Amino acid sequence: EGAEESAQSGAIVPAGPRPENFPKVLALPLTRRPLFPGFYAPIHIKDPKLADSLVELRARGTPYVGAFLLKDAKESVVTGEKSGEEVKDSDLKGEALYKRLHEYGTFAQVLNVIRSVNSDGPAQVFLMGHRRLRLTGMLSDDPLTVSVEHLKDKSYDETSDVIKATFMEVVASLRDLMRYNPLYKETIQVFVQNMGNSHINAARLADFGSALTTADEPLLQEVLEQLDVEKRLNLALVLLKKELELAKLQATIAKNVEEKISGDQRRFFLMEQLKAIKKELGIEADDKTALTGKFFKERLEPHRKQCPEHVLQVIDEELSKLQGLESSSSEFNVTRNYLDWLTALPWGQYSKENFDVRQAQTVLDEDHYGLSDVKERILEFIAVGKLKGTAVGKIICLSGPPGVGKTSIGKSIAKALNRKFFRFSVGGLSDVAEIKGHRRTYVGAMPGKMVQCLKSTGTANPLVLIDEIDKLGRGHAGDPASALLELLDPEQNANFLDHYLDVPIDLSKVLFVCTANLVENIPAPLLDRMEVIRLVGYITDEKMHIARDYLERQARENCGIKKEQVELSDSAMHSLIETYCREAGVRNLQKHIDKIYRKIALKLVRRELDTPKEEEMKQNNLVTVAETKSNAEDMAIKLTDSAVQEGETLEAETMLPSEKEKVDIAQKLPLEKPPCSEPEEKLTGVKASTTSETDNKVPDESASSETKEKEEAEKKVAEEQIKINDTNLHEFVGSPVFVSDRFYDKTPIGVVMGLAWTAMGGSTLYVETSVIEEGEGKGGLQLTGQLGDVMKESASIAHTFARKYLREIDPQNQFFTNSKLHLHVPAGATPKDGPSAGCTMITSMLSLALSKPVNDDVAMTGEVTLTGRVLAIGGVKEKTVASRRSAVKTIIFPKANKRDYDELLPHVKEGLDVHFVDKYEEIFQIAF
Repeated sequence: EGAEESAQSGAIVPAGPRPENFPKVLALPLTRRPLFPGFYAPIHIKDPKLADSLVELRARGTPYVGAFLLKDAKESVVTGEKSGEEVKDSDLKGEALYKRLHEYGTFAQVLNVIRSVNSDGPAQVFLMGHRRLRLTGMLSDDPLTVSVEHLKDKSYDETSDVIKATFMEVVASLRDLMRYNPLYKETIQVFVQNMGNSHINAARLADFGSALTTADEPLLQEVLEQLDVEKRLNLALVLLKKELELAKLQATIAKNVEEKISGDQRRFFLMEQLKAIKKELGIEADDKTALTGKFFKERLEPHRKQCPEHVLQVIDEELSKLQGLESSSSEFNVTRNYLDWLTALPWGQYSKENFDVRQAQTVLDEDHYGLSDVKERILEFIAVGKLKGTAVGKIICLSGPPGVGKTSIGKSIAKALNRKFFRFSVGGLSDVAEIKGHRRTYVGAMPGKMVQCLKSTGTANPLVLIDEIDKLGRGHAGDPASALLELLDPEQNANFLDHYLDVPIDLSKVLFVCTANLVENIPAPLLDRMEVIRLVGYITDEKMHIARDYLERQARENCGIKKEQVELSDSAMHSLIETYCREAGVRNLQKHIDKIYRKIALKLVRRELDTPKEEEMKQNNLVTVAETKSNAEDMAIKLTDSAVQEGETLEAETMLPSEKEKVDIAQKLPLEKPPCSEPEEKLTGVKASTTSETDNKVPDESASSETKEKEEAEKKVAEEQIKINDTNLHEFVGSPVFVSDRFYDKTPIGVVMGLAWTAMGGSTLYVETSVIEEGEGKGGLQLTGQLGDVMKESASIAHTFARKYLREIDPQNQFFTNSKLHLHVPAGATPKDGPSAGCTMITSMLSLALSKPVNDDVAMTGEVTLTGRVLAIGGVKEKTVASRRSAVKTIIFPKANKRDYDELLPHVKEGLDVHFVDKYEEIFQIAF
């Protein structure tokens, strides 16, 4: 009877315990996969009480428990209901564990319990499944004991064709799986042998097939819960088919990888054999011989005569060293890379320079407008080279605000001199190795920028543009500014030593051009080695020329727009410069012009999309008009024929619908050659001479039609042309950014316009002074406007000198003694500093003290001492340009700056009344 029950339950073991003897069992949670009848499963138990209970069951001879899969199969973290603490699946107990168990499980036998050395530690339990169980209730919680119901498979017809077919398909799938996955081969063979051909047990086969797969826990639990053998077989077959497809994919991947590896190995062995055969026959040398004999020596041979002796000596030594190294050693690669750099440099190779001053002037003028100082210096350089016969390297520093053309002029200089151009930026550079290279002992070592420059240009006399030299950084890897001292020193760079090459390199023929925004940020020793050329901002006239000759043409070409499609008026360009782009440079102006042409391109494309619809409508209208005209002509001819036949004279108004049709018929009747001319004259009222005149005018009409076509074409182009003027400029670039630099049309009392220099160019700067309170002995000064320390000292000096000067011109005036003043410089968010506002502050205070406004259109700048001397200032051109922008006619400069003003171009000084003063008394006479 026990054997029969065991067979019905699906267990592999021939005999099993009776169900009625075990209505309650200990519940063991399974965290990974459900346990199927007839299979073994090891599980870990952390609860020492549960382990003790299992040991006690084995001792009593009833080692049977219930194995149930947790609903969350993985080691997830849940929150306890009572304490709210986080509890793992392995630590669940009592009712919490009972709620997490699946309803269906397996009645299993405890085969062995292995305890750790420490009896309180985890235990290893080996189980063997017997039959299916179903939970019916919880009896005790520590350890968890449950009441169960032992389940049997539903009865089925073993002779059913469906079950037989499904059974055989499962067996076939197992055999296919055994062929693809050798890991299952032994297990499947043992199962097939034990199963035999005479005892077909479909239930046992379904459990075996499902347990053999790597399916997910929910799918396996579904198979376990299924008591209908036919449905269980179908579920097992689906899982086996999925496993079979997975095994096929795995085999395909393994085959592809194996084929690739074997192919690479085969190719490697064949190549090695080919090398050995060629070496034995003398057809080809090994890597070392090929590198030394062919590559390096052949590369160096054409220029060996120009190569310095010390460099040739180093190359020969390294070639000899390379011969004694194994190609697999790391030093072999280091030496090979070193020789690669040594032989790739242009030793003694120079590009042919251009010493034609006129051609250079033409090239420079083509690319840039203005910049006469830079162009003059380059032409001087070319002239010296022509007289001397050779050009010597120089170090030029172009200093100026952004957008004035410092970087772009470098390319033009290289083009004018016929030199190769190389640019690298040192802005933010903090590593000396970028300039002087790494030591060859480092992994991944490379030469510095200058060696890379010589290799890429292929000449020893390129033009090197070092950009943003005023923004050098300084980090833990050294000071790059100090490393540039050797590079930019004409006395030292003839023997420049790169750390990687470790041989002297002649850089004396290299022309270095550096760019900077603020010369003050360049270290003094480095600045001392440069020839500084200052580039100041452009005035409106210069910007107009640049925009018309360069920027607008470039924007048109970039957008694919023809010149006749757009008309950008001078007024629009002037408004764009004055109210949108007041910066010293033209970069912002270029952005705005590009923006205008992009919007024009969009309008043209949209117009092309709308044109076919309009043309179609016009064509339809023309067809309608032509048909109407043709019908009118036919009707007129019919009326004419009938009138001729009857011999009656008809009035034109009764025959023809309009006067225009009457004229048309009069012109057409002679061409038709009617039999009688008299009725025609009576009918139309037109003489024969009119007909002859009409015939003579036919050629004139054809000529006039061609003229009309040309006029219409020109009119059409004019209509399609997009015109931009100052009235519709805002549609393309938005509202104006700048309205005016002048706050006041008429200068009030206590307000004076000064001139300031900034990194972006020059600007006007107002100084305002007002009285806070008056009273005997309340004299004082309060400052606002985010002024720097130097400017605060200038304000203090101005207050002292103003009190002194007021006593001299008006001894009875006690204004400064009894008035507390507030001096403010507008644009409070902008930091301001510098001594050049001294004269402006004094004039503002005196204007308030005398209750007398300063003359209109007067701007001044200059540092004033306590004795009233006016000292020199900087940025003369920038301040002059700023005064022109603000429509100021009278400017006051220190007398020491007269030479700077005289160097300005005539169009910059045009229309200005400039006064050069040495003492403040002269300023007072001009201002008031």
